[in-house]
Amino acid sequence: MRFAVSLLMFICIASLIGTVLAQNRPSNTYIDQFGPFWFEVFDKFSIWHVYNSWWFLAIMGFLVVSTSVCLIRNTPKMLREARSFREHVRASSLRAFPHRVEMQDAAPVPEAAQAVKALLVRQGYAVRERVDGDGIMVAAKKGSANRLGYICAHAAMVIICIGGLLDSELMVRLQVLLGGKHPIVENMLISQVPPTGRLSISNPSFRGSVLVPEGGQASTAIVMVGDGALVQPLPFALKLKKFLVDYYSTGMPSRFASEVEVTDPETGKTFDATIEVNEPLHFKGVTVYQSSFDDGGSTVSLKGYPLVGHGSAPFTVDGEVGKPAEITAHGSDGAPRDLRVEITALRPINVEDLQGGAPGGNPMSFGDHVASVAGSAAGKKNDHLRNVGPSIEYRLIDQAGQAHEFMNYMLPVELDGASVFLAGVRNNAGENYRYLRIPADADGSPAEFMRLRAALADPEQRREAARRFAERNSPSSAEQSSLQTAAERALDTFSTGGLQAIANFLQTNTPPAELERAADVVIRLLGASMNELRGVARDRAGMPAIAETGPEAEQAAQWSRLAVAALSDLNVYPAPVFLSLSDFKHVQASVFQVSRTPGKTAVYIGCLLLVLGVFSMFYIRDRRVWAWVKPAAGGAGSEVYAAMTSQKRTLDFQQEFERFKEALTRRNRP
Repeated sequence: MRFAVSLLMFICIASLIGTVLAQNRPSNTYIDQFGPFWFEVFDKFSIWHVYNSWWFLAIMGFLVVSTSVCLIRNTPKMLREARSFREHVRASSLRAFPHRVEMQDAAPVPEAAQAVKALLVRQGYAVRERVDGDGIMVAAKKGSANRLGYICAHAAMVIICIGGLLDSELMVRLQVLLGGKHPIVENMLISQVPPTGRLSISNPSFRGSVLVPEGGQASTAIVMVGDGALVQPLPFALKLKKFLVDYYSTGMPSRFASEVEVTDPETGKTFDATIEVNEPLHFKGVTVYQSSFDDGGSTVSLKGYPLVGHGSAPFTVDGEVGKPAEITAHGSDGAPRDLRVEITALRPINVEDLQGGAPGGNPMSFGDHVASVAGSAAGKKNDHLRNVGPSIEYRLIDQAGQAHEFMNYMLPVELDGASVFLAGVRNNAGENYRYLRIPADADGSPAEFMRLRAALADPEQRREAARRFAERNSPSSAEQSSLQTAAERALDTFSTGGLQAIANFLQTNTPPAELERAADVVIRLLGASMNELRGVARDRAGMPAIAETGPEAEQAAQWSRLAVAALSDLNVYPAPVFLSLSDFKHVQASVFQVSRTPGKTAVYIGCLLLVLGVFSMFYIRDRRVWAWVKPAAGGAGSEVYAAMTSQKRTLDFQQEFERFKEALTRRNRP
């Protein structure tokens, strides 16, 4: 028993780890969370997949063996004890019981014994009597099923553990160890997988995943084993006709569903089914769950804008999610650079809370979506969530192999009363996105901002903007020259490093006492000069001049402030191009989890036995009564010695004894 309790303690600790720590995630997720050193330490104990680790399965196996041995040793004894009336208790022993009755009965021994026996039967006891010389022993018992509670509870533990072992990776791992199966670690087509990488279609237990794009069909699942995978053939083919997502008015998904066509290869018959969250498909011993969703090969069209050099002409990049594309961009030195674009995700719907000025970190995960669909997100309602439209995620990889991840929204969003494009960037998947705000123009595009950026990079346009600023703000030619020089220097400094370059220049060339006043003057000078630079860029693009009064002027001033901030942030934006989603053709794919779980029935039976066993142990009390009836010492009547006992002497037991005592003595009262 001590050994079994110790094993249960270890299983509880392991279950806590498996509950708190997200399981079966990619290795880089845990490396980012714990660091390389602790990842190596924890990886030795396989805490990333606790429930299928060798030591957890070993503990489960030991618990099954230990509890089984306990059952085998103690069940016969408990059954014998439950059936036994213990009618050989000696009369002298009854006087040692704390709950006893001693009385005189006027009736002879046989009649008194029958009266005691009838009384016990009326109170629900099973009775047996034994004649011993001139006396009679009446033995009674009630609640013997209490012993069955111990047997059921311990048997339930064994059955549940066996069911858990059957539904774990144990069967697959045994085939890898003893059956000559070798997990595949290379990238290859399923048709190219050798027989050693395929499991049998009659495999008794497995749990795998299937990705089916819309219009596609699959008849095999992928079973992950360590760092590799095995192919599991299915006894049917699954075709995804349509993936459905319904939304609430806030943009939160309200329902996921996959409309599928199932084909039985043995009969050729097909039927339609709908698989939803919490509503799986059961067919031929295999259960298909709606596990996740992914991109099924969507095609996208991206509009690229250069962020380096004088050019602002956009270019087009056509690609497919999951496949790389090649582009050429110019670096800060003007030399062409070949970049590889890996489009990693297309999200047609993005439900975000923009109260903080930007999306709250990473996009909402599928688990969060499922929580809202399944109802487990109740109580977490957020009235500030809204759908901000499609987004594209991609990685830019340079010739040196350095990569950054980007997420750009297709449509502008309203933040602080202004329409801006959000451009996210991060170094790796373990970080949250940091967002650049690019102001949208009157057409709802970043085109005017990109023309302003190109104008800032062009010395000729900077000089023209400085000249216009001087002419507008100085009546004399002498003052115009100095004012033009100051404006041109401000633009030149800003073009080399943004607002940080302006700050560095002021700290180097301004006395500390005059720094604040000088900064205010330079910022005003820079803002006015940038307005003139925007005018120069609009003139060259053939656009009308900006209104100088009225609401349009206020909007133009706000746009310019946002543009100055965004141009400054571009100095730390780690890409020479900005890619914006212009069009897409979305192809959805469902990710199903398929499983054959023969241990499920065993677990249900074990749970039922556990409930019955615990109920029996707690609510059924084993009570026993012995009554020894012998002739009275004077020769007339008989003497009765009775005693009652129970495993738990509760208040109910005391009351039951009092009722028995009252009933036994009532018939002899005058």
